[in-house]
Amino acid sequence: MSSGEMTFWDHLEVLRWSIFRTLGAILILFIAAFAVMPSLFDAVVLAPTTGEFFVYKWLGGIFTGDFKIDIVNINVTAPFFTHMRTAFLLALVVGFPYLLVEVWLFVKPALYKNEKRGMGFAMLAVALLFYIGCAVGYLLVFPLTFRFLAGYHIGTGILTQISLNSYISTFVSIIFIMGLVFELPVLAWVLGKFGLVNKSLLRKYRRYAIVILLILAAVITPTGDPFTLMVVFLPIYLLYEVSILVVPAAAVSE
Repeated sequence: MSSGEMTFWDHLEVLRWSIFRTLGAILILFIAAFAVMPSLFDAVVLAPTTGEFFVYKWLGGIFTGDFKIDIVNINVTAPFFTHMRTAFLLALVVGFPYLLVEVWLFVKPALYKNEKRGMGFAMLAVALLFYIGCAVGYLLVFPLTFRFLAGYHIGTGILTQISLNSYISTFVSIIFIMGLVFELPVLAWVLGKFGLVNKSLLRKYRRYAIVILLILAAVITPTGDPFTLMVVFLPIYLLYEVSILVVPAAAVSE
């Protein structure tokens, strides 16, 4: 073994310190997010519960009538744990690029020069697509889904009051799901690097992919109108077309 070559235990030590730094960064961000969350909760997290939310105003031709949903707390511990949960979510979102940097620093020594360029681009794309996906989730998918579901009635005698836990669970889930869904081009690029998919394969099965993506869009936004379905489907389908552009053209081995 050459003097410059790292042993298994050396790699383990590097990984250990990388994990410590990541946890430390997330902890610092969590403390900061916990401190500012009370001022952000009404303005950001609960904003879609009223008709004054700017997205609803942009789509004023679609949404008519007054809209105001009361979020109620039915659990004595819910406000505290909701505070922690939303602060942790904010810390993860803000700290996501740093997490990618730590991953990059750990794997970089094992890569060849040409691989480093590709992985550097991939890390940047992962961060950018994650933020775009979260933004689409917050600005588009969650408001449309929440407005439909909160305004859905099966009887005139039912008063709609949504629990704090239910609201936060839906809020967090949709935003993170969209953040992950927007990683589709990166996933396709990685699969292409391993020879599992290519351009011709994705083009060949485009029709099947459209059906699957429509089903995925319907699951994410279970609304009854085609407009909302298309609003969610089109960005996801665009990601599929981007995936075709980024994967290699070489044939997949049978």
